[in-house]
Amino acid sequence: MSRLGGPALRLTVLIGESDRWHHRPLYSEIVHRARAAGLAGASVFRGIEGFGASSLVHTTRLLSLSEDLPVAVVIVDREERVRAFLPQLDGMVAEGLVLLDRCEVVTYAGREQEQEQTPGREPGRGETAE
Repeated sequence: MSRLGGPALRLTVLIGESDRWHHRPLYSEIVHRARAAGLAGASVFRGIEGFGASSLVHTTRLLSLSEDLPVAVVIVDREERVRAFLPQLDGMVAEGLVLLDRCEVVTYAGREQEQEQTPGREPGRGETAE
């Protein structure tokens, strides 16, 4: 796993929870494609309330249950890698908003790196001490 630090680009895709790509949740397809593209990481956040171009408010409040809550898929990596991924979204995101923000990565560590950096940590199940 390569370390990511310093200047980066954050890709945020704002869509609806019920949006689909070939009978699969669109947010899940985006995450799996980001992983296949070797991007540093992707996370999906489910909103509790929001509205988009239709101006229809979607909410989790009990009296107005919605099956189409807002969802944000957030991906962060080096700018050239994120921009190379953008064409994959062209055909998939029919309704939604795609945002790009420059950002700075302060800390990024995979599980292997986290374990190596923890002083005095004993190896867990399936791990060996070196």
